[in-house]
Amino acid sequence: MSDSFIQSSWTQKDPPFDVPLRPKKIIDFLGQDPLKERLGVFIKAAKQRKEPLGHCLFHGPPGLGKTTLAIILSQEMGTQLISTSGPTIEKAADLAGLLTNLEEGDILFIDEIHRLNRAIEEYLYPAMEDFSLDLLIDSGPSSRSVKVKLKRFTLVGATTRSGLVSSPMRSRFAFSSRLEFYEPEVLAAIITRSAQILQVAILPEAALEIARRSRGTPRIANHLLRWVRDFAQIHHRAPIDLPTTHEALHMLAIDEKGLDEMDKKLLETIIDHHDGGPVGLNTLAIALSEDTSTLSEVYEPYLVKKGFLRHTPRGREVTKRAYEHLGRKIP
Repeated sequence: MSDSFIQSSWTQKDPPFDVPLRPKKIIDFLGQDPLKERLGVFIKAAKQRKEPLGHCLFHGPPGLGKTTLAIILSQEMGTQLISTSGPTIEKAADLAGLLTNLEEGDILFIDEIHRLNRAIEEYLYPAMEDFSLDLLIDSGPSSRSVKVKLKRFTLVGATTRSGLVSSPMRSRFAFSSRLEFYEPEVLAAIITRSAQILQVAILPEAALEIARRSRGTPRIANHLLRWVRDFAQIHHRAPIDLPTTHEALHMLAIDEKGLDEMDKKLLETIIDHHDGGPVGLNTLAIALSEDTSTLSEVYEPYLVKKGFLRHTPRGREVTKRAYEHLGRKIP
């Protein structure tokens, strides 16, 4: 392959690094087929009635597309999307400011909705059910309650910890669904689509290899694609092939099962210092100098799914598969 072809493949209309890769139409959202089918019915029915969508709750591990689905709902319904997160809504006035500025059919997206203050939740209940807001003005003997009428809106909540969403809050969502990890073949299709947006040529076997090491998560797949793109660009390789992909991912210490340095460190800590387990989450967090929520929400779900780790009533234990993968002698 000529140097001129390689050079032109990288310099011709190079897109910016942060070019958006999120799909904006449900037809472009790959994977999660049962969810998409249900959501399609939900959207079509609301459009036929010329009504705003019912409130939606999406839950599942990070990076699977919860925020993307909120964007898609907004695009499909032709309404405005207002985004915020649970911890940022600290006072009733913050919530009132968001809700009173919404137009008919607008979507309010609250990420990590399980972290909403319980007092704020109480204000949300009449807003979600009756589209009204009961505000307390002043304090003491001069305090009074004022009812503010809201335009009909759609609340879309996203959470990585659905068990922490209160029952009264959960019951007010008309549509609730969990997002699952993606199969490698679906991730390969997502990577191919992203590569086209980034104007990067990639061979099918390279896309599939990135997919296999992406922990079943589109966000990670796109991050790895960007890294492999940079690696290939620096080494003047185009299109991206399998050897280039192997070299690039080896530099990141991501193995063929998608395990990175922290995954291996977690398993090795249990094996070397706790005889394979069981060991408590707090003990692991201290040993790894990592937050417990990061371990339980980011690393453990994939390790459990792949059969390297199991939860027991007494704590975490590594499995026979983990010993074999790390090349350790099984006790």
